Amino acid sequence: MVNQFAMDLFNDPFFIGFNRELGRLNTAHKTNLQSYPPYDLLKLDEDTYRLSVAIAGFTKNDINISVDNGTLIIKGEIVEVTDAEVVHKGIAGRKFVRSFALGEYMEVSGAELKDGMLNINIDRVVPEEKKPKSIKIK
Repeated sequence: MVNQFAMDLFNDPFFIGFNRELGRLNTAHKTNLQSYPPYDLLKLDEDTYRLSVAIAGFTKNDINISVDNGTLIIKGEIVEVTDAEVVHKGIAGRKFVRSFALGEYMEVSGAELKDGMLNINIDRVVPEEKKPKSIKIK
């Protein structure tokens, strides 16, 4: 019910161009209804975040990170070639895609894979012309 109200509100002619942003957020939300791989999102300070994704068994070559139209996309796929017979396969290594909608001025500043955790740093970088400024009175 709230979702329909929000959709109607942003279709109002007063909100010019917001329908595209709402559609992008809705798509990212539907994509993230899956639970694999699990992740944590930490707010380190006012403008710095760290997204940690648990991807045990994946290497740097198995992971692809991209940003497209304000959406962070993480894809993983293990191509296993083994000469051994698999008796039991209990470690998840399935293909995945996780998407996260990035807010205005949010930029991915780096990524590191260590001990089965993919850590992605995200910073808010506000341009100087968009920062609040003080007006001097003459």
